[in-house]
Parts: sequence; structure tokens; C-alpha cells
Amino acid sequence: MTFEFDNKGKFFTDVISKTPVPALVQTTTHLVQGTVHIRRGERFKDELDDDGYFLALTDAKIIGTDGQTLYQTNFMAIQRGQIVWIMPDEEQETDEDSK
Repeated sequence: MTFEFDNKGKFFTDVISKTPVPALVQTTTHLVQGTVHIRRGERFKDELDDDGYFLALTDAKIIGTDGQTLYQTNFMAIQRGQIVWIMPDEEQETDEDSK
């Protein structure tokens, strides 16, 4: 990792800071609960408007129609064309805030 400093002491790095946002993603076949990481200063929608073919999620769970977890993984990439809807998971945010 490299660090660069300007004449005012501000430093720059090639690491991009992101904010984790719990989310629910409905694909054409499954409901996925996980965390989307958004660049600081940007909105949830800005991440969705990105040109990439995939949306990355961490701590992802595929949820069955009965509400049970079918599969769990640390990382999942969902093809954007398979996303029916997506929203911040406020219930998961509340659960994490209370810990």
C-alpha cells in the first residue's frame, strides 16, 4: 500500500474507504440478505448505478421461501441483470446497532 502526502499534510492512499450497509436483494430466483459496501460520501443508489456487471455482497445468506437460510458465505457477487429489487435492510441495521 502506498501513501502520498500533499504540502498541507493531507494523505492519499490507494485503499478506498467504504461504508457497510445491510441490504436485502431479491434476485429472479432467491432472496439474499447481506452487506453492500458503499464509497463514503455516496448514496446507496450510486452503488447500484455503477457500470460493473456484478454487485458484491459480504456476509451473504440465501433465504428460502420458508425464511430459513439455505446457504451462507463471506462473499457473493450477484449479476446485476438478475436483481429484481434491492433495499437497505433496516431491521438488520437495528439488530447490529443494539449489540
